[in-house]
Amino acid sequence: MGAMNKPSQGKAGPRIPPGTQVIIWIVLVGLLILIALGLRKAGNPIIAIDSQVPDFSLVLFDGYQYEGKSVLSLESLQGNIVVINFWASWCKPCESEAADLEAAWQIYQPMGNVTFVGIDYVDTEPEALSYLAKFDITYPNGPDLGTNISQLFNRNLGVPETYFLDRDGILRYIKIGPFSSANEIITIIDSIDRGEQE
Repeated sequence: MGAMNKPSQGKAGPRIPPGTQVIIWIVLVGLLILIALGLRKAGNPIIAIDSQVPDFSLVLFDGYQYEGKSVLSLESLQGNIVVINFWASWCKPCESEAADLEAAWQIYQPMGNVTFVGIDYVDTEPEALSYLAKFDITYPNGPDLGTNISQLFNRNLGVPETYFLDRDGILRYIKIGPFSSANEIITIIDSIDRGEQE
């Protein structure tokens, strides 16, 4: 009877030191947490049309106060149609709509029933103020500190973006990209106004 051959066993690879294993596990767990947070944010829809926009506060640039106040809250604007425009001084499409926004604001400002709010996105204050001066913007404007307000809207498509709210703070229209004319802005506002009166 011949000798029985033992099954050959493969050679074990180099052993990873326990300290390195711990570091690998920490990195993997960290990556999983980041992925979970990203999926959670992606799962939170943007503020939908016909839904209530949550209140927020905007610290206004010096010279762009609202009724003498340096902080504007969305809640304080209830009763007015509100036009919220996200912009930045580095944004070329924003420049193409700046004069149209100001022209529309000049039409509604004397009536006191529509408020425009400019929110400067990821910018520096000197550049932002230079932009506002260049286009003779007069409606309330302030920086989106820490991108808190844009995160509230959960928009990641860039600027410009404009949101139209009715007198009860309900989102009625979203414009992605620049307006083609002041008339486009006026048409949207008047449509919201007519809808409330029906």
